[in-house]
Amino acid sequence: MAPSPKPIAVIAAVSVALCSLYVLTIRRRAATHSKGKTLTDNKPKRTGIVGAIGNTPLIRINSLSDATGCEILGKSEFLNPGGSVKDRVAVKIIEEALESGQLSRGGVVTEGSAGSTAISLATVAPAYGCKCHVVIPDDAAIEKSQILEALGATVERVRPVSITHKDHFVNIARRRATEANKLALKHINQMDAKDVDHANGKETQCTVFSGEHKGGFFADQFENLANYRAHYEGTGPEIWEQTGGQLHAFIAAAGTGGTVAGVSCFLKEKDPGIKCFLVDPPGSGLFNKVTRGVMYTREEAEGKRLKNPFDTVTEGIGINRLTENFKMAQLDGAFRGTDIEAVEMSRFLLKNDGLFVGSSSAMNCVGAVRVAKLLGPGHTIVTILCDSGMRHLSKFCNPEYLAQHGLTPTAKALEFLDRK
Repeated sequence: MAPSPKPIAVIAAVSVALCSLYVLTIRRRAATHSKGKTLTDNKPKRTGIVGAIGNTPLIRINSLSDATGCEILGKSEFLNPGGSVKDRVAVKIIEEALESGQLSRGGVVTEGSAGSTAISLATVAPAYGCKCHVVIPDDAAIEKSQILEALGATVERVRPVSITHKDHFVNIARRRATEANKLALKHINQMDAKDVDHANGKETQCTVFSGEHKGGFFADQFENLANYRAHYEGTGPEIWEQTGGQLHAFIAAAGTGGTVAGVSCFLKEKDPGIKCFLVDPPGSGLFNKVTRGVMYTREEAEGKRLKNPFDTVTEGIGINRLTENFKMAQLDGAFRGTDIEAVEMSRFLLKNDGLFVGSSSAMNCVGAVRVAKLLGPGHTIVTILCDSGMRHLSKFCNPEYLAQHGLTPTAKALEFLDRK
């Protein structure tokens, strides 16, 4: 017997209801999943060694936290594949250059760097099918150029001079990129001429350049805003998520200015109440720029300025000009740091936390304690652990070198921060 129309209608209604319920459940799950997504989920997905860059741990620096009554947290950038915070910058610079057509696979990336950015570029460039040419001041720790050469980069060591000098390492790096582009263009023109001669039945003798050579691109870490964007899009959002938005202050030193600018801008957008500070090493004018609006100190008066104003053992931080990256920074203040404070801090962290950090990381931690004393107990302060001490063995971590410069550490605790 055929079923009556009424049960069929009921079955149909129930089926429709179940389907609707299923669709609503799926949509709710999707909405919940979407709400649970983090800011960093929106970043482009990367694979291989490039995919291992970023998302570094944010660790509690126990000794400094316990001593100040604040939660002092360090973003462990030394755990990036290239060993420093500059890995983020290298990836962003190369990716944007490839996307814009300024760099081609097989091309050479040139940079003037005191070490970390160069090492990061040399680390990641092969992942994009590119080469790396680095110009480095010859007073930088020798192990940095040794690392670069081991990574396959071409290294030029040059004497330190003012940025206004044509042979400053940054200016030489810019010229190398121009030379590479001229070489590539010359090769193309010669190939075109050779094709014409072949068509006319003539063979000409000309220099044939490597088929892998596709011109050059100057990374320009100081002025290229890809540097800033690497931290605005990556480091800043990671810090925000890792603290659950519950932080009161951020502090870091500046070389190019990309880290302090990108992170400060992002955090200020999320919460304008977060205080952002700079810590500045000897010889740098950024402290005066932030606190007084001018990059001038009594030491720079006529007849008193040092031939090399960066008479400091810290490498990669401090500068006497405003970069395009630093101009983006949103800062509430600045602190001075000294060489001996950085040295003492590095030894204190090694002894009490097992943290073997480089000079810029140590200076950042000096700044973090300064902020903790300013704000008082109960605040959460974040800084950057830029790199480890492994690339500072010949200078910052060398007892003989430090002794020659009157920087032998003697402190038992943090009393060195109270010296005037």
